[in-house]
Amino acid sequence: MAYKISNDCIACGTCIDECPLGAISEGEEHYTIDPELCAECGTCADVCPSGAISL
Repeated sequence: MAYKISNDCIACGTCIDECPLGAISEGEEHYTIDPELCAECGTCADVCPSGAISL
């Protein structure tokens, strides 16, 4: 199961720089994670200042 970014995302961009697989991209309202690319490493969730990323 891939990580997901909730509406609590503040679009700061911290997660996009940390994802080793480039699975995160900027969406219309907040960042999104491509479930096909996500390796479930949790790096993005670890650095998210708003706690918007979870499994």
